[in-house]
Amino acid sequence: MAEIQNYTLNFGPQHPSAHGVLRLVLELDGEVIVRSDPHIGLLHRATEKLAETRTWIQSVPYMDRLDYVSMMCNEHAYCMAIEKLAGIEVPERAQYIRVMFDEVTRILNHLLWVGCHALDIGAMAMVLYSFREREDLMDAYEAVSGARMHAAYYRPGGVYRDLPEVMPQYTANKFKNAAAIKELNEARQGSLLDFLEDFCRRFPTYLDEYETLLTDNRIWKQRTVGVGVISPERAINMGLSGAMLRGSGIEWDLRKKQPYEVYDKMDFDIAVGVNGDSYDRYLVRMFEMRQSNRIIQQCIAWLRADNAKGAGPVITDNHKVAPPSRESMKGNMEELIHHFKLFTEGMHVPPGEAYAAVEHPKGEFGIYAISDGANKPYRLKIRAPGYVHLSAMDEMAKGHMIADAVTIIGTMDVVFGEIDR
Repeated sequence: MAEIQNYTLNFGPQHPSAHGVLRLVLELDGEVIVRSDPHIGLLHRATEKLAETRTWIQSVPYMDRLDYVSMMCNEHAYCMAIEKLAGIEVPERAQYIRVMFDEVTRILNHLLWVGCHALDIGAMAMVLYSFREREDLMDAYEAVSGARMHAAYYRPGGVYRDLPEVMPQYTANKFKNAAAIKELNEARQGSLLDFLEDFCRRFPTYLDEYETLLTDNRIWKQRTVGVGVISPERAINMGLSGAMLRGSGIEWDLRKKQPYEVYDKMDFDIAVGVNGDSYDRYLVRMFEMRQSNRIIQQCIAWLRADNAKGAGPVITDNHKVAPPSRESMKGNMEELIHHFKLFTEGMHVPPGEAYAAVEHPKGEFGIYAISDGANKPYRLKIRAPGYVHLSAMDEMAKGHMIADAVTIIGTMDVVFGEIDR
């Protein structure tokens, strides 16, 4: 028989979860992975360096473009770091809006993840279902910020504006008749909160459909059970976070352990895995979507207009940080000066340093900011969960087959915008 020799294979960069930006060098013994070496740097966005040349507020839209599946969660950590440095108080209504949209973003992220992860492994139908639900939540993003993806909705001191009282509606066209349009607009008759409430009522049924398709599917289990196992000790040592850590049985969630905004007032559970394999991480994320749904419902109940506590401002009244209203700006010289200074020079943040982290859909997303008192950061360091998770690739892939490399990259839920920041 011919001697079997080791091959070195370039896996990618055409892999679907890393479109052109991950070159994975696999050393193979036949079809078994002996070593895997992820090469990154093919995207490099230089976000941290760009932030040094932009005012504090101008960097908010850059945050959306880091992990472009979890847009508002990235903004959240950045705004929290500025608020910590400047000692800014966020109004309670803004805190509830932030928490609600963090959870909307978590569902958006996990829907894309489960659809694409299933597609990578060979389950075609899943992605069609998950994108159907994402469409509704994207409409909520658009209604509140004017943009479907890069919202730039959070601001230091609160959020850009209050929730809209009306939802945009579909109009009749050559593709859909009046009856179809009427059905589509059924949930859009009221405010954004009514629309999200309707979504939250329907969503558990959709999750049940996904579980019917995947959870006990023998092919799905053959592809995920026992693949990419990480022990609890190794998960902690490698600095993993989010579902990657909880899948290994470590009950760590910043929303519970280091609560920020109004998470301490929310009633929800943390999902924890047992075996630390790809299947457990799938179950953790599916459970997380159900819990996010619960949190959104609690926020909606509090934000309702009939709740006296729910009313109030959505951004700080400190005009050195947030612009005054258009009305007062046009009728008062002092407010006009505040407006002019903010939009030309930006805000000045007191000297110091701060680290702020959020429980991002992918793990712990942190912003470490240093200010020298100027109107732009002196230094900015982004702690992206995907970057840490990718470093575990070699350990997770060793001894598995080539086909399992796809499963392992999928279970990490990597997005290269934050890895090559």
